[in-house]
Amino acid sequence: MGAGREVLFEFRQAGPQIRVAAIDVETGIEVIAIAPTTATEAQMKNLALAKLRRRIEREAPQGR
Repeated sequence: MGAGREVLFEFRQAGPQIRVAAIDVETGIEVIAIAPTTATEAQMKNLALAKLRRRIEREAPQGR
């Protein structure tokens, strides 16, 4: 995932956890990560972003 790509984040509390959705605007690919409520917003974003990057790399056509 190149720098400058726009990613949207959504945070929702689900009991003792936070559900973090990360959506790549260009592709529309969305991933969900679950984090403890004790995590900082930056930690939650990093977790979701890492998962999103892996998903985009896995789904990218070969040769890119």
